[in-house]
Parts: sequence; C-alpha cells; structure tokens
Amino acid sequence: MSTRNTISRLVTLGGICTAVALAATGCGAGGPAPTSGSAAGTINVLVEAGGHAELTGVAEQCKKDTGIDVNFVELPYDGMFNRLSSEFSSGNVSFDVAALDSVWLPSFKDAVQPIDEIFTDEAKKDIFPALVKEANVDGHFIGLPAWTNAEIILYRKDLFEDAKNKADFQAKYGYELAAPTTWKQYQDISEFFTKDGMYGTDVKGAVETEWLAHVLQAGSPMVLDGDNVVIDNAAHKEALDFYVSLTKSAPPGAAQVDWAAAQNLFNQGKTAMTRFWAHAYRQIPKDSPVAGKVGAAAMIGGSAGVAGVPGPWYLSVPKATKNADSAKKFIKCAYDHNGLGIESSLGLASRISAFEKYQDQPGYESFQPLIETLNGKATATRPATAKWQQIVDTVLVPLLQKAVAGGDSATLLAEAKKQIQDLLK
Repeated sequence: MSTRNTISRLVTLGGICTAVALAATGCGAGGPAPTSGSAAGTINVLVEAGGHAELTGVAEQCKKDTGIDVNFVELPYDGMFNRLSSEFSSGNVSFDVAALDSVWLPSFKDAVQPIDEIFTDEAKKDIFPALVKEANVDGHFIGLPAWTNAEIILYRKDLFEDAKNKADFQAKYGYELAAPTTWKQYQDISEFFTKDGMYGTDVKGAVETEWLAHVLQAGSPMVLDGDNVVIDNAAHKEALDFYVSLTKSAPPGAAQVDWAAAQNLFNQGKTAMTRFWAHAYRQIPKDSPVAGKVGAAAMIGGSAGVAGVPGPWYLSVPKATKNADSAKKFIKCAYDHNGLGIESSLGLASRISAFEKYQDQPGYESFQPLIETLNGKATATRPATAKWQQIVDTVLVPLLQKAVAGGDSATLLAEAKKQIQDLLK
C-alpha cells in the first residue's frame, strides 16, 4: 500500500499520521471537473484527497516564479484510479498534471509524456536511487517524485534509557540495551519488553510492506523477478518465518492489525517499538503518553543490506493536455522547491538535499534514519505491474493473515505463487 493511500485510510481511523493532523481536506471534487486549462495561465492539478497540502507551497512559489495559477482538483483515492483510467482512455483529460501513486505508473505509462529534461545528471544525484529507477519506464522518465517515505524504527527512548531496564537487559542478554541494529537484537528487545501489559513490538498481518522489506533484506526481488513469480523462493520463506516469529512479542490478533491499529498501539504506550512510516514521528499527538519519549532509527539490514519499500507519488503530464509547457513548468517548480513539502502537514519531500537541510533540526530526528533507509543498497520499489494492487489485496494480505494465524509458510507461498501466476495471465 502506498504512503498516500495508507494515510487516506487512516485519516478517519486516527492512525498513521495519526493522521490527526494530516488534514484530509476536501474529500473529493464534487461534480464534473473543470476543463483542462480552463483559464488563461491556469493549470489543473489532479490530486488524491488532501494531497494538495504537500503542493500548496509549490503552487504559491510557482505563481511567483512563472505566473502560472494552479487549480487543485481532489478525488478520494479509491475513485482517482477510475477517473484517470476513464479520461486517459477517452483522450479528453480535465487536468494538466496528475499526482500518480507509484503503483499506477505501469498502467498509465502510455498516456503520459516524457519529462526527461527535468532529470538532469544533477537532479538524478539528488533523488533517491530507487525512485530514479522507478520513474524511468521504457527508457523515459514519466513522473517526478513529489514526496516519498519509508518505514523506519520508532522506539520508546525513555524505556531504553531507564537504568533498571538497561541493567536487567544487560544481565539477561549480555549486551547493552540500545536501538537495535540487527534483527537478533530486535527480537531480544521485543521479548524483553513483552511484560506487564506491554508488548515489545507489533506484527501487522493486514499489510504487506514490512514483510516485503524483509524479503529485500534477504536478497530477493519482491514477489516478481521480471515476468517470473518468485514468491516461493528461500528468501520469501525466510522473511515470512522471521516476520511470524515476532508474533510472540506482539499483541494478539496480528491478522487484523493494520497501520491504524499499530500506530494507535504505539501512541497509547502499548508497544516499545514499531516499524513505521517515518513521517509518523512528527505526527505523535501532544497528549499521547509517549509524546517526547520516542527515538528513531534506520531500518535494519539483512544479508543483502538495509532495505525499505518506498512510498512515493509522482507528478506526470498527460499527453492529451493542451497546456504541456505550463504543466512541465509546474513540475520543474515542484523539483526546484521540493523542500516546501516538509513544511506541510505531511512533512515529506523527495530530494535528498531537502531532507538533509532539516535532519539536524529539533523535531526532525526521523529524517536521518529515513535518508539512510531510502539510500539502502537493497531498497527497492514495488514491482512494475499494473496488477500490483490486485496482487496485494487478493493474495499477499490474505497470505500474511493466514501465516500469522499459524499457517504453514511453505504451503501458503506455493499457493500464492499459483494465484499470482493466474492473475498475470
């Protein structure tokens, strides 16, 4: 699931971004959308509901730089794909720029224009490698990442620094209690804090991203290697077995735990650690019992190194727009002023330099771990297939739910392989 889709679902549930503050404003653009380029000097930018928050500063700056006005057209996530599909198919679009979830790029690659001129050598050095690779489809760059995210480790710094906890942990495990840098340490710490009504970590059986990060860390492409389905290989099994092993130090009912539930557990002080999207560090409610007590660390690496699964969104220009020049100028503004997104409610960007500018400032302690994770040598985006979301919803999540409930991993992975092969026929 992408960052933005995750956030959208959690806005009403009070989870990630505890979305308390991630204003999912304007849930939908009621009625017909305005015609593309409906006013002189104006472009229409199609975004997921609330998505204009990250681009408002860019739009204001772009108006100053170029004179271009921006009209944001918002749609709920679940309806946006259908709107895009319909308009792209008709060849008559109502927007000049579209913010696309990364998993949609393969579906719409033939309907959007190359923006190769924006991806200079300098620009490519300042965008995380996995995103540069994903933005290039069939030899052309078709989307500029507007913002990205990845899971890092959030932990209860106050518990880790408690003198008694440190002494007891040292006595039991033979090394110092600190933010984990290996998965063995993560297991030990999770076990140690599972007592007195608290759990060491969570296990999210209702989302696939964390397990897939473990797959990357174990050295395999996730689920697909080109056209081959590899979900039943040794790395996927190793990652799944490890993921399931953490259930003994996690709250019961892991099969139903999603992002919202996991974030609420952590914010309520029920878990000592969580693997979570980095922006959530800055979204912990001030009245939470853990406010001011949380530390952040990079995602842990496996045999293949540090790896995370990014959650970017891309700005693309439809071939059918009559305002391509203005649309591309806006996207160039979005690159030039990418750091303005950090000042939004979501608080993310896509340029390395934008994160680095803030990483040493108080309140942005999650940025250095995020940079390290996104730069991890095994970090990779999701497979480039138009069927990806269907694979997630109908195969991967049900597989995880059965696995954390005690299902045999080898059998489940073999069944999943056949299901995915059938979907891709």
